Amino acid sequence: MIDVFAGIPRIDLGFTPTPLEPLDRLTALLGGPRIWIKRDDCTGLATGGNKTRKLEFLMGDAKAQGADTVVTFGAVQSNHARQTAAACAKLGLECHLVLSRRVNWRHPEYETGGNVLLDQLLGAHLHFTEPANVEALSRTLTDDLSRKGRTCYVVPTGGSNAIGAMGYMRCAGEIVEQCDALGFQPDVIVHATSSGGTQAGLVAGLVAENAKIDVIGINVYDTQHERLERRIKRLLDETLDHAKLAPNAATELRIVHDFLGEDYGIPTRQTIDAIRTLAATEGIVTDPVYSGKALGGFFEMIRRGDLAACDNAIFVHTGGVASLQVYTAAFGPV
Repeated sequence: MIDVFAGIPRIDLGFTPTPLEPLDRLTALLGGPRIWIKRDDCTGLATGGNKTRKLEFLMGDAKAQGADTVVTFGAVQSNHARQTAAACAKLGLECHLVLSRRVNWRHPEYETGGNVLLDQLLGAHLHFTEPANVEALSRTLTDDLSRKGRTCYVVPTGGSNAIGAMGYMRCAGEIVEQCDALGFQPDVIVHATSSGGTQAGLVAGLVAENAKIDVIGINVYDTQHERLERRIKRLLDETLDHAKLAPNAATELRIVHDFLGEDYGIPTRQTIDAIRTLAATEGIVTDPVYSGKALGGFFEMIRRGDLAACDNAIFVHTGGVASLQVYTAAFGPV
């Protein structure tokens, strides 16, 4: 890769490169292309996940700006919030998490278990609110912290801005290097797409690598499809600009909306079946909100022939298993 990262602050927080594993038992079960999995659930910060890559750049920027306090946002069971809390704990920064009750999922420990328990263990200050109040609460919180003499750094939802997306530009380069070492050319990279930083970063990173690999984001987040596409397209443009790259033929955004189901955070039957299948065939566990839902869509795309022209397909595991505790009802009786 050309050195697009020169002069950009970054702090090592994760265990990278993460493994790229072949899933040959799963491939034999499903047919279709040979399936590989990029294990970004193994990045390390408090059970790991994709946000760690983004936070390396975001926390680098926060420290460069002299911040001593970080404020960020997410749903109650946010993986991003948990990894931000872990990064702050590691770096000695005060952390405030604004957690929105946007997911219509009922569990007696939804606001105390899973990621929320980890948030508390990591020393974060938690601020629960309704979706309509997030902006006002965040503004009041940052104003109050500033009056108390804190220097705040605000991280957007999912860590998804041009700075955070640099983490997945690095991941794209990592994937290309690993595939070269393993002696194969991937045709497609598939992942869960939501706040957009992972997809924008992967696409921009492949532009920098001049690598002709399709990137397919499976929408697990937004029922307003065109809004999601506009947001990720805008973020891709901002990321390319931040990295001083020009768009090329590899910059096409492909987002599949067929598998969202009822809404964000609500697992479908496909989600649960896919989680069970991967666990039983390869010993790898995914979550029911992000990677598990995208995995269900990925399996269906293989079954219906969408990837028939592909020889090798990489699925990016973005982490999130900490939330499984509050989704037991989705799996039925043991």
